[in-house]
Amino acid sequence: MDKYKIIVTGANGQLGFDMVEHLKNRGHLVYGYGRQELDITNHKQVNDIIHDIRPEVVVHCGAYTKVDQAEAEPEQAYLVNGYGTRNVAVAAEVINAKLVYLSTDYVFNGVAEAPYDEFEKIEPINVYGRSKRMGECFVERLHSKHFIVRTSWVYGEHGSNFVKTMIKLGLEKKSVSVVNDQIGCPTYTKDLAESIGRLFITNKYGTYHISNAGHCSWYEFAEAVFRITGIETELVPVTSEQFVRPAKRPKYSVFNHMALKLNGFPMLRHWEDGLNDFLQTSVLNGKYGDAPNNNAIFSHGS
Repeated sequence: MDKYKIIVTGANGQLGFDMVEHLKNRGHLVYGYGRQELDITNHKQVNDIIHDIRPEVVVHCGAYTKVDQAEAEPEQAYLVNGYGTRNVAVAAEVINAKLVYLSTDYVFNGVAEAPYDEFEKIEPINVYGRSKRMGECFVERLHSKHFIVRTSWVYGEHGSNFVKTMIKLGLEKKSVSVVNDQIGCPTYTKDLAESIGRLFITNKYGTYHISNAGHCSWYEFAEAVFRITGIETELVPVTSEQFVRPAKRPKYSVFNHMALKLNGFPMLRHWEDGLNDFLQTSVLNGKYGDAPNNNAIFSHGS
């Protein structure tokens, strides 16, 4: 396999951290930049770093990801996810580097009755989704060798996520309420990073939906977390109307992984297999530091 010089933005985030680790393990020369080292909204800084290193690939994981907060500060979301992505796309194009841009299932309106393929109508229903679509448009228009990767319900060892929150609440509370009428595809960062690593070594450019196989509601996702870890806290299903948040969420954002299939890439494993692997390796081995009492996890013989 060819070895590449690669820049990863958002390298301290959930996906970015695992992306850097995966690429280094594959023998690539990787430069990982967090927000402190690379402010993607700073046009000059982006140009200077990308032109100085001259990578062959840029994996753009850096993003504004606070879905609810984006409703209160839309300009910041558009600045980072839109114009920040423009800055990265333009700089990468000038040096002829391939570009991977991480996007989201939130570019869809969630009213479909069948899984969304890569050619479905785009209609985001919140600021975060619109800002990420703005980034997609800049990449499509300004970069000639790009991969747009839409993913969903991401979790991993680094950073905050739904799985860690459920474990924390499950250990602290007697009951936990979780929405049961929003359906999507959980995605384990290590599986996502591996799949992205297969994309950019090819010239099969375009938009890809990448998530673990299968789908579930947030309630079913939480149910699996509790079952695998042996947490016995009561889980209470609620509707989106009962659990109102500032940003509206798509009720159905399940992916059809058509582009992976048609371009000959392997599908990811089922989401429950990825979740089990994450919980067994990260939690059982003591890597997970957010839970108040690690000894309680797996204490019921899962």
